[in-house]
Amino acid sequence: MAKTRISISLDQDQAERIRQHAERAGMDVSAYLVHAATRQMAESEAIEEQFAEVDALIARAERAADGLSAEPAREPAAELTEQERLEVEEALGLVRGQDRQGRRPGHSA
Repeated sequence: MAKTRISISLDQDQAERIRQHAERAGMDVSAYLVHAATRQMAESEAIEEQFAEVDALIARAERAADGLSAEPAREPAAELTEQERLEVEEALGLVRGQDRQGRRPGHSA
């Protein structure tokens, strides 16, 4: 298999640290860097695979939310009691960062 050369630039102190680590690992600098990069790629791919379902769920939720208004409906839902509607409004206010008086912390009234 043909090899490809990649040139990198780094500070002298970084280069020296890499040389030292490679030597301790019993590898030349090229093999050490390939090993380190390969490990990092495998770790990144494993993380991406582990969170693929969550990422897909988020993407579906974002697509579903695209057509929704950012403002809450002003009409009470018919299936909620007045007390339930008030509790929902309060909870949504907390989600939006408002305190129980409708003020956002750090903002003047």
